[in-house]
Amino acid sequence: MHDEVFRAVSRALEEGEAAALVTIVATSGSTPQRVGAKMLVFADGRTVGTIGGGCYESDAEGKAREAIRRRRPHLARYDLDDDVAGESGLICGGHMEVFIEPIESAPHLYVVGAGHVGQHLARLAHAVGFRVHVVDDRVKYANVERFPDAVEVAVADVAEWLTRTELVPRSYAVIVTRGHRGDREALRVLADRGLQYVGLIGSRAKVKRIYDTLAAGEVGAAVLARVHAPIGLDIGAVTPAEIAVSIVAELIAARSGRLEAPHVAAACMRAQR
Repeated sequence: MHDEVFRAVSRALEEGEAAALVTIVATSGSTPQRVGAKMLVFADGRTVGTIGGGCYESDAEGKAREAIRRRRPHLARYDLDDDVAGESGLICGGHMEVFIEPIESAPHLYVVGAGHVGQHLARLAHAVGFRVHVVDDRVKYANVERFPDAVEVAVADVAEWLTRTELVPRSYAVIVTRGHRGDREALRVLADRGLQYVGLIGSRAKVKRIYDTLAAGEVGAAVLARVHAPIGLDIGAVTPAEIAVSIVAELIAARSGRLEAPHVAAACMRAQR
């Protein structure tokens, strides 16, 4: 049973999926599972393993999902008394403590564009725990000297590289190329890749023009509605460094599940009708 849980933990870490590990750390009296029993709980409610079943396991699942959201561990105590036994069918009469520990790997971030904003963005994102990949078609900008903390720096045609590259599941992507055409083609590739987050830099007018073009082709409105654009929290950012701060703040909010759904895409779609 533990092997199954540990394999699930490994997959979650590899794919950057948030989860919480629930472990029985203390017992007294009669309990359905011993110390060390484990259960992995995902944010969507999926579980692997068990700590014994019953209503207390259901309660632990709820606390685990809350721990994922808050990104804080929690120690839960359960008295398996007659009331619990009546609800769960488990006649135990013991007591146990369960430690609930959120697990999260450093998520992967694809910085599409290695200009000034991209450079500041990569540095800040690395500092707050993202594994950064950078792609640009200019070797003058996309190089390890400018991106020393990146796990990958690619010099290639951006759209072609994104098309042929197997992106890490549940990763993040920020589109900050040097022009509208590069942004549009990158978004065409990334919009429907099933990533955790896709963001596009630019003014509302620019975003609408890009959406109009893509929606007239093969990219549907429902797909574009999941894109965050214009990217970044509204903090009055002006300089490349300030813009990078606003973007990284939004990435942190997305990672912690506190980012609101995109608004501009829906507005752009309504404007077309």
